[in-house]
Amino acid sequence: MNLQYFLDTTLFTFKNFTISVEQVIYYSVLALVLFWLHRISIRRLLPKIYQYGEGVDEKSKRNLLRIVSFIFILLALLGGVFIFKLDINLFSATRYSFTISKLVEVLLFIQVARLLDWIVSKVMLHNYYVNRDVEQKKKQEEGRPKTTGEEVAKEPESKATRTIQYIVYIILAIIIIRAFRLEDTNVFSDYERGINLNFSNILTAILVLFVARLLVWLMTQLVLYRYYKKQAINVGSQYAINQLLKYVIYVLATLMALDQLGIQMNVIWGGAAALLVGVGLGLQQTFNDLISGIILLFERTVEVEDVVDVNGLVGKVKKIGLRTSLVETFDNITVIVPNSKLIVDNVINWSHYDDKARFHIQIGVEYGVDTALVKKLLLKVARENMYVLNYPMPIVRFVDFGDSALIFELHFWTRNFIVIEDIKSDLRFAIDHIFRENNITIPFPQRVVWSPSEAKGDGS
Repeated sequence: MNLQYFLDTTLFTFKNFTISVEQVIYYSVLALVLFWLHRISIRRLLPKIYQYGEGVDEKSKRNLLRIVSFIFILLALLGGVFIFKLDINLFSATRYSFTISKLVEVLLFIQVARLLDWIVSKVMLHNYYVNRDVEQKKKQEEGRPKTTGEEVAKEPESKATRTIQYIVYIILAIIIIRAFRLEDTNVFSDYERGINLNFSNILTAILVLFVARLLVWLMTQLVLYRYYKKQAINVGSQYAINQLLKYVIYVLATLMALDQLGIQMNVIWGGAAALLVGVGLGLQQTFNDLISGIILLFERTVEVEDVVDVNGLVGKVKKIGLRTSLVETFDNITVIVPNSKLIVDNVINWSHYDDKARFHIQIGVEYGVDTALVKKLLLKVARENMYVLNYPMPIVRFVDFGDSALIFELHFWTRNFIVIEDIKSDLRFAIDHIFRENNITIPFPQRVVWSPSEAKGDGS
């Protein structure tokens, strides 16, 4: 009885609030526990996180320390509000009220969201990209070539980090809205068309789209990346698979987002029917390009990194979009080509089935030269060029007896399509040099001019 009397002793009174010995003891125990957990997290947990997250700078470490400290301070404040019964109503309305505890809870949710954002972006994602880059750099230092699967176009780390941030903070916004019971507050309503928008379903729809974006990243950068690397799938096939997967996920996510918004699908189908009519009447070429883009991704007759010749435009395919493709020419100029051009027109694909192709240069030498020596020298020049493949072997053809020279062709194989003109130029320089060393002349065209007056003068 005496102990209970002591615990119920009032230490402080202000209007309707009282502070007793029991409350002080409870809060002291809570504060000690939180202080102990805070010290453990700083001395043991955070160093392990720093060690796992390679390359975390000092500024990011200080930021994490502040976040963790704020979390424990807010926990202490929230505990004090409930223990000392200080949950004052700051603002009231018909459907909800804003109290001190809810204010502290919102601040606590924000700090927890920041903590999750930091761990995912600075530790998990960053560590994944660092390990991937270290592995590729190690291969380069050891002189091992990259596998084909490593050539896939990788999304930057910042893009994945932003996606995670959007998801975390949208979830935080949903939690806050539901904490204040604002989820049913209408933003826009049209009951005749079956549309009813409120804060909750708008944020949920946005969340679905960002989750779809994250799912695309997980599939392409984690799951499929390892499969590409193991199976050595070429870059074009990787790009086609990634694009098709992205289209499927985004279409499904869009339908789910529309469903979350409460939009009836018959409205969508009606709009789609009207759109198809417009496409059939005025957007035939655009629709043709869209269908051609899908055909390219499925058939893969033209893939990313292929070197193509489209009506005299020679370059490397850098991207295949839904409507247009990007082709980078030898002069580093990006040309936007409609996808229908790659389907309907005659397209020369130098690297479709193989990564090498054969080219040739033509040389003329004077009559009377040892043709066997010419062949030997041309083959020597080809073998000494670092871009010419040894297999298939280069060959020399004696093409024709020209008007002023014996015509030869040097045929060679190479994988460097983009710089082929530079390779030909280097070969011509080398041929001219080696011919001079061996006294072989490359003749210029000769013509004999005949005049009837000169013919009469010779006869007289």
